[in-house]
This record gives sequence, structure tokens and C-alpha cells, in this order.
Amino acid sequence: MSDAGEGLVDASTRLAERMDEIEEARRAARSAGPPINPERARALELLRLSKADVERQIASTVHEGRRQQLTCALDEIERRLAALAAPAGQAS
Repeated sequence: MSDAGEGLVDASTRLAERMDEIEEARRAARSAGPPINPERARALELLRLSKADVERQIASTVHEGRRQQLTCALDEIERRLAALAAPAGQAS
């Protein structure tokens, strides 16, 4: 009977230690810094991918009219990237 009691005590001790570890991890996550805005991160990644795609298209385009359209699109993407990358207080 004493072996079963020791196992129960060991299990409850491990459980308490694990709960302490989880709480410490939560505290560390809260104090790590400002939370990441998932919508902003998604928008930045989408703009980066779009920029790479437009740059690839510019490199392979021979028609001057299309190249001009792509250059304008690239300028717009870079403008939006700059606006999103700027801190919230400095957005223009």
C-alpha cells in the first residue's frame, strides 16, 4: 500500500512542477515585448511576396508598355511596404 501512496505523491509533485513551469512560460511570454499583430504581419508578408513576383516579371518582360506597368506596380508595393514598416506614430 505504501508504494501506491508514494507514486501518488510523486505524480502530484510532478504535476505541481509542471504547472509552475507553464506559469513561468506564460509570464515570460507576456513580458517578452509587444504582441505581434497577425493582420499586419500577414499584410507585410503578402507585400514582400508580391514585390518578389513583380521583380521577377520585370526581369522577364520585353514589352516596354508592360514593363512600365510593372514598374508602377512595384513603386506602389514599395510605398505600401514603407507605410506598414513605419512605426504607428510616424505613418503618413
